[in-house]
Amino acid sequence: MKTLRNIFLFTILAIPVLSCMDEYTEEFTANKPIYLSYEDLRSAVELSDAKELVNPGKIYFKDDLIFINEELEGVHIINNANPENPQNVGFIEIPGNVDIAIKNNTLYADSYVDLVAIDISDISNPVEVSRQEDVFPYTLPPYDENYRIADVDEEKGVVTGWEITSIRQEMEYHYYPVYYFGYRNDYALMDGASSSGGAVPKGSTFGIGGSMARFGLYDDYLYVVDRSTLHIFEVKNDVLPKDIGKQSVGWDVETMFIYDGHMFLGTQSGMRVYSLEVATVPSYVSDFWHVTSCDPVVVADGYAYITLRGGNACGSSVNRLDVLQLSSNYVNNTLLGSYPLNGPYGLGIDDDILFVCDGDAGLKVYNVSDKTQIDDHQIAVFPGINTFDVIPVNGYLFMIGDDGFYLYDYSDLQNIQEIGFIPVLEED
Repeated sequence: MKTLRNIFLFTILAIPVLSCMDEYTEEFTANKPIYLSYEDLRSAVELSDAKELVNPGKIYFKDDLIFINEELEGVHIINNANPENPQNVGFIEIPGNVDIAIKNNTLYADSYVDLVAIDISDISNPVEVSRQEDVFPYTLPPYDENYRIADVDEEKGVVTGWEITSIRQEMEYHYYPVYYFGYRNDYALMDGASSSGGAVPKGSTFGIGGSMARFGLYDDYLYVVDRSTLHIFEVKNDVLPKDIGKQSVGWDVETMFIYDGHMFLGTQSGMRVYSLEVATVPSYVSDFWHVTSCDPVVVADGYAYITLRGGNACGSSVNRLDVLQLSSNYVNNTLLGSYPLNGPYGLGIDDDILFVCDGDAGLKVYNVSDKTQIDDHQIAVFPGINTFDVIPVNGYLFMIGDDGFYLYDYSDLQNIQEIGFIPVLEED
């Protein structure tokens, strides 16, 4: 009895001590968020003078204009009316931008959590005409992985960067996705046809995106895919996109390509196909599985071309090109051949000419008329360039590399020439 009484007294005496202990607070060095308020975010879209390329991302082409994303900053405008002398003519400030697509004279862009519609009918005076707020996940920019992330307060705005500093906070973990850029770690845009390249008449409804795109246009709809979710917007009225819903499309989705009324998603586990017969509710058709890797895909004339890149976040050590023959219903697709590469990223195709960005092995050009002997029909290679993505169109190839924007004339396949270059700003 005495023992029980002593235990009881000890417990009572211990309560004040325990109640004063801070068991969940820790002081540590962390990535402390730097915020941009929602008010400032939603008043930031404007044209500024041309800027140097610093961290160029994805590329887009329409009506003699080339648009180059500057990671999380906005879009460079390149006038390509004279392909032998491309001119950097302006910059559209769009905080948090990674992807774009264009229908007629309206440019659609992600801006952190928002979708922005910009009227570019007068390219010297682009104007934001509408905005869908809070339609995309709250996402963080890349951070120093040597340190943890401090608490993020979504009420303060979007996170635009980080300060490495000592903080003291209660230890709670919240998951936020981190912006994916594809080429740094890692479009069906021709009136429902292929966006891989070829002949494009001026004034087409849609522009052309590269193979690393996550935006796609089809009929009266804009599709935007993140890692696991497809966001669907109606764009019957170009300047007033309407958010009509979203759906799950699996996991580890990296790229989107639309062809023949179908959506082809490049994922780290394979190519996933959806039918757009009911455009508001894409329906699953099939998968083509492969080893874990990063893999953009382009489709043309009943064949799919997929680059698989291994290493780091992409998994495995496989680097190759897979070529699939697609069945008429896209269900039973056949692997025709696999060809070794160095470390491929994006790719583009024009008729039987395939352009592959093979990482630091440079740009490689193939004749793919014989799908079973592609590696025996290399037309050209341009080494010494760390390449990311390409768009072949009207005999010209637009390419983004680590060191800048390249423009090639491939009208004579036996004498492909570099005819233009806009360099990335060199760091001091």
